[in-house]
Amino acid sequence: MRYPCTGVILSGGLNTRFSGRNKAFLQINGHCILDRILTLFREVFDDIILVTNDPLQYLDRDLLIVTDIFPLRSSLTGIHAGLAAAYHPHAFFTSCDTPFLKKSLVERILDHIDPKIDVVIPRTAAGLEPLCAVYSKACIKPIEHNLSNNLLKIQGFFPNVRVRKIPEEILDATDPGLASFFNVNTPEDLARAQMMSTEESTQESTQQST
Repeated sequence: MRYPCTGVILSGGLNTRFSGRNKAFLQINGHCILDRILTLFREVFDDIILVTNDPLQYLDRDLLIVTDIFPLRSSLTGIHAGLAAAYHPHAFFTSCDTPFLKKSLVERILDHIDPKIDVVIPRTAAGLEPLCAVYSKACIKPIEHNLSNNLLKIQGFFPNVRVRKIPEEILDATDPGLASFFNVNTPEDLARAQMMSTEESTQESTQQST
């Protein structure tokens, strides 16, 4: 990693599709999603932040917990809060429902950090991945402008900053199939994640035995 970077996890959703159950604590093959992410983050980042408006749920985790500064429920407010609290000039963001985030893919994104670039973001056939991306503190003011005008789309402030898009083929080389971008949004997604995790464990066992 050429430049130091903070790691930020966003956990601010309403979890309505899980009857209010916090997606961060959903179990996949015996490990909750948040702990999977934290294990990865501790290998990569020396500064880790969790953004949530319900901090009491996370007090048993050893990390900095912050809440939104703007009274608006959106991922953009979480990015703003994370950047404001970040120790380093850049911060990598992910959401709390990404169980298959790969260290290799995160490091590939971090390799593209540059002092002259404000956003480093993956671009796939499905579009941009704003919650698996790096933002610099130079984004704070443009984000605040949009939030003040109730403009909540993350990409809405991109025209006012310097953006580097990482093409899919570069990312696929480190994470074939791009499972890092898989989100658990529904009970069906959770069931699929269980299957994916089982398949992943089987492949690892096979590789270790050969």
